[in-house]
Amino acid sequence: MSKIIAIANQKGGVGKTTTTINLSASLASEGKRVLIIDADPQANATSGYGIDPKSMSSSIYECLVDDYPIKGSQVATCVEGLDLVGSRIDLAGAELELVNKPNREKVLANLLNTIKDDYDYIIIDCSPSLGLITVNALTAADSVIIPVQAEYFALEGISKLLNTIRIIKSRLNPSLEIEGFLLTMYDARLRLANQIFEELKGHFGDMVFNTVIPRNIRLSEAPSHGLPAILYDPSSRGATSHIMLAKEIISKHKRYA
Repeated sequence: MSKIIAIANQKGGVGKTTTTINLSASLASEGKRVLIIDADPQANATSGYGIDPKSMSSSIYECLVDDYPIKGSQVATCVEGLDLVGSRIDLAGAELELVNKPNREKVLANLLNTIKDDYDYIIIDCSPSLGLITVNALTAADSVIIPVQAEYFALEGISKLLNTIRIIKSRLNPSLEIEGFLLTMYDARLRLANQIFEELKGHFGDMVFNTVIPRNIRLSEAPSHGLPAILYDPSSRGATSHIMLAKEIISKHKRYA
């Protein structure tokens, strides 16, 4: 059965796109069929796979605004079993163009219903805002991964996101769950990073992934080469931690299937 996971946090710079790129590649490397939806106008998940937005016949913008079918809008990536529906800067204008659409919060959900049986996992990279496109992503998703940076302001703003998730759950998508909180940019040498991990565990218990994503130079370098870390440097800590995260998610889904 297909699983749709949104990667969301309205705080910028917490590692949403890095998680999207590398978790998707890791799930594919575990033999899963995976689709990335780049729902961020910055299009970093698209460029992070070395795909030029100008080369795409259609993007998520045309699917949301102009009713292009999502089937046929995918492009293959450098990872076997992993496709992507890319983004362009014009997605920034989609918020306004969606306002007058009927069932405007469910446009993405309806699109994904036509394709979800083709994939085991659909991963949606959300923009750092809680606008209409992110609401569409959360309405379409089965669950949300919330990346949390291991820094001082880590927990700031999480309550706002959790409130948005509660509202969407009550009004638009009753089955929406939190897949887990993912600690990113973690440096075990720093007392603060360990304190934040303990604080997260204290607040959210089992909802915090056991896997943490370390600060890792190879993880930062990989997108500039248009590659996920598992292809750029498979032995790096950035690559191995995302493989562990993929295994943790797959194992959790097996338990609850």
